[in-house]
Amino acid sequence: MPVAPLEEGGLAPYSSNHDEVETVGRTLVRVETDDGITGWGEMLTAMQSPSVTKAVIDDVIAPELIGRDLDEIRDFVASFYYPYVKTRPFLGAVETALWDALGKRRGASVSELLGGGLRETVDVAYCLGMLSEDESRRYAARALEQGFDVLKTKAGPDWKADVDRIRAMHDETDGELEFRLDPNQGWTVDEAVRAGAALEDAGIYLQYLEQPCRIDSYGTYERLRQRLRQPIAANEDTYFPRNLYYLCERSAVDVAGVDLVPAGGLLGVREQIAVAEAAGISVTHHNGFDLGIKQAAVLHLYASTPALTLAPDSVYYGWADHVLEDPLEVENGAIRVPDGPGLGVSVDEAAVERYRVESGRDASGC
Repeated sequence: MPVAPLEEGGLAPYSSNHDEVETVGRTLVRVETDDGITGWGEMLTAMQSPSVTKAVIDDVIAPELIGRDLDEIRDFVASFYYPYVKTRPFLGAVETALWDALGKRRGASVSELLGGGLRETVDVAYCLGMLSEDESRRYAARALEQGFDVLKTKAGPDWKADVDRIRAMHDETDGELEFRLDPNQGWTVDEAVRAGAALEDAGIYLQYLEQPCRIDSYGTYERLRQRLRQPIAANEDTYFPRNLYYLCERSAVDVAGVDLVPAGGLLGVREQIAVAEAAGISVTHHNGFDLGIKQAAVLHLYASTPALTLAPDSVYYGWADHVLEDPLEVENGAIRVPDGPGLGVSVDEAAVERYRVESGRDASGC
């Protein structure tokens, strides 16, 4: 799917310390029931390979699902045990489709099935790649004008440049925007300490510093939290439930940035949220260039989960095209929770066909 250019209100090129995004490969999952109900799910194309993603769903996930009753979501998810292979992201996309179908069968939204009624709209965080200081100023001002309260930006190999960009955006918006800074595991401990301290010296306190160092670096985040006053967030570490439990147990992070797809679905991510809530840390939801299907699932999750205390990341405003018949609308920095049955959104299958790729083709060519 194409990402719209920055100058047209989009995000491309969206630069981080490991890539530059102008198109994104996504995999859509469609579940059809014997009584004619269709449910939809969505995931990032695994390893940018449609063939791998499709094979796992067709050969591993689908045989366990076909023949079950739609009500058996928990039992279906619990039936997988592959100690050497991680199947949760594939389960997450399929499980989302099951909730969508179950809601349609019951005539209830996913958030109602999960307890719902908490929020009708969800504030979201604006996302911005690595740009020059002047460009960062301009687009931070645009985010503020559009009603966003929080801006998440990527960080790269030059932590001093990242600090300068945050200072520039903070100055441009007169301190009215909060910032999230995400190096995507790209910093060493000393770089994270110096960057965080430099921002503190400038009187700038991030909403959080997200996963600055590599996952499984046990002890790193505990030391960072002791040395900095900047809140520390784990994101990629939450893709491994035991890592999140360890970080909470050691009081090593202030924020958990969870994601329902790598967590194995709505049930799995709610279990992770419960761990974070019990540890007394804040929780937000990650965004990996989600299309409308997963974005709707995140909205329903927020509408039914009080422990989600921080706005989710979103890049929904950045797409050049959509796969929903009625695309979600971002207004004043927020998105309304769809109120129809299931996920409350309808997929435009003609649009899906326009962007379909053969399973043998590299997803980066979408």
